Amino acid sequence: MTHRDPPSRPPRGPRPPGPPSRDAASPWGGTHVRSRKERFEDNTTRFRRDRAEHEAQTHGGRHRDAPAHDTRAHEGEHDGEHAAHPARERRSAELRLYGLNAIHAVFSRRPQAIRKLYLAESRIPALQPLLKWCVANRVGYRVVDETDLHKLAASSHHEGVVADVLREEPAALSTWLRDLPSGPQCAIWLDGVGNPHNFGAILRSAAHFGVSAILLPKHSNLALSGAAARVAEGGAEAVLLVRLGREDNAIAQLRSAGFTLAATVVNGGTDVFAAPLPERTIYVLGAEGEGMDRELAAACDLRLSIPGTGLVESLNVASAAAVLLAAWKAKRG
Repeated sequence: MTHRDPPSRPPRGPRPPGPPSRDAASPWGGTHVRSRKERFEDNTTRFRRDRAEHEAQTHGGRHRDAPAHDTRAHEGEHDGEHAAHPARERRSAELRLYGLNAIHAVFSRRPQAIRKLYLAESRIPALQPLLKWCVANRVGYRVVDETDLHKLAASSHHEGVVADVLREEPAALSTWLRDLPSGPQCAIWLDGVGNPHNFGAILRSAAHFGVSAILLPKHSNLALSGAAARVAEGGAEAVLLVRLGREDNAIAQLRSAGFTLAATVVNGGTDVFAAPLPERTIYVLGAEGEGMDRELAAACDLRLSIPGTGLVESLNVASAAAVLLAAWKAKRG
């Protein structure tokens, strides 16, 4: 932060002799010189005011009569750069979810992550257990109209309920491998996939077929969003996200754990329905438009393709993931 001298700073050099002048225009004027007691009282007043603003900002959203609009958009707009930092940190730590199944899944698995709930009046009967839990645990909720729900979710597909929840960070690869049970396992490595609806559909298929984890490259920007969680229909809470380290190290760790890496390619791969898929398989899926990184594809153990009529170039990445997972599941009986 840059500090500036106040406009009334006295000139350098010794103070003029005699009693202080009361001329307000003078740099030594009485309106510019305050006693230590006056400065202490001003600082105390400022401290109390700032603390009251901070407490109102921190706890204001906990009451059921809090405003229905999204107050997070206005946090951090107070004077001073320090007020903005807690608001930014809180926003990055929270995720805004919408849709009945997505919120039911969070409530079932980690209710303590729920920070605020908004719902339409018509959803009160269906959400009674959640509302009772909110009351018992002093979590704020608010009944709002359809327009407010549209604004809060930034979508018309909210299904009458929106919630702010704590974001769950991806696990480390070493932690996942350490805790992974023995026996058949399947996971998906997403190389460049970024569309939230495709991500949500992949999570839904992964939950359906019992996938162990979704592996995210070290520098991938892909993260769970409200849109992805809604499309996943609860699958986002059922499938672990794992953050990889350096690519060559990640491949070595996975192979040491008994996994075979299978690059999925449009043409030139072995028919996935005819291939003897290993018990421990990692499907590597490329980006929607650009496909998989060539070096990563070359480092994989297998190259697999989904046969088709040829009337279209390929399947959407989410559709391809569902077919590949079904093929692996069928091999397991």
